[in-house]
Amino acid sequence: MELPTPVKLVVLASGSGTLLQSVLDATGRSGFPAKVVAVGADRTGIEALARAERLSIPSFAVRVADHPDRAAWDKALAEAVAAYRPDLVVSAGFMKILGSEFLGRFTVINTHPALLPSFPGMHAVRDALEAGVKVTGSTVHFADAGVDTGPIIAQEAVVVEHDDTEDVLHERIKAVERRLLVETIERLGRGGCTVDGRKVTFREH
Repeated sequence: MELPTPVKLVVLASGSGTLLQSVLDATGRSGFPAKVVAVGADRTGIEALARAERLSIPSFAVRVADHPDRAAWDKALAEAVAAYRPDLVVSAGFMKILGSEFLGRFTVINTHPALLPSFPGMHAVRDALEAGVKVTGSTVHFADAGVDTGPIIAQEAVVVEHDDTEDVLHERIKAVERRLLVETIERLGRGGCTVDGRKVTFREH
C-alpha cells in the first residue's frame, strides 16, 4: 500500500477525543508525514469535535438516529468522509461498526485495547481481566467487515498487575494505544506497507 506524503487523514471519534488529540498533536509537528483534513463523529456536542474546531480543522457529525437504517447511515457517513478525499481513515475511539459501503471506499485503521485476535469486541479490558491473562496490550489493525478481525499492523504488550481494576488497566493500555497509533501513522506515511493475506510489513524509506 503506497500513500502520498503528507497522508491526508480523516479521523473518526465518538467521545472525549483523547486518542484523536494524540494524532492532532503529532500531525501538528513539523515534518510529520500526515495531516488531519477533517474530524468526523457519530454524535454532536462532543469534545472530540471541539478539539478539531479549536484548531480550525473541519468537522462533521453523522448521527445514526437521523437515518432510516444502518445501511443508510453508513452511506451518509461515507459521503461525508469522501468530501475530504482522505488517503486514510483513522477510527480513534469511534464506537460504531463501519459497514460495507464505507469499508469498500476507504482504507481504515483502528485501535483495540487488547492483543488481537484475543479479546475482540467492546469489553476487551474486562474480558482480559476475567480470563486471568498476565499480559494484554494494544493493537492497530486494518478494519474489515468483522469485529476487530482485520490484518494486524502493530501491537505492543502491557503487563497485567495482580491488583489491576478495569479502569486502571485501561488507562495504561490507552497510554500505549496513543503512542502506537501515532507511530503507525508515521511509519505508513514514510513508506507505506505490504499486505500479504493477514501479514502486514512496513516499507521504510
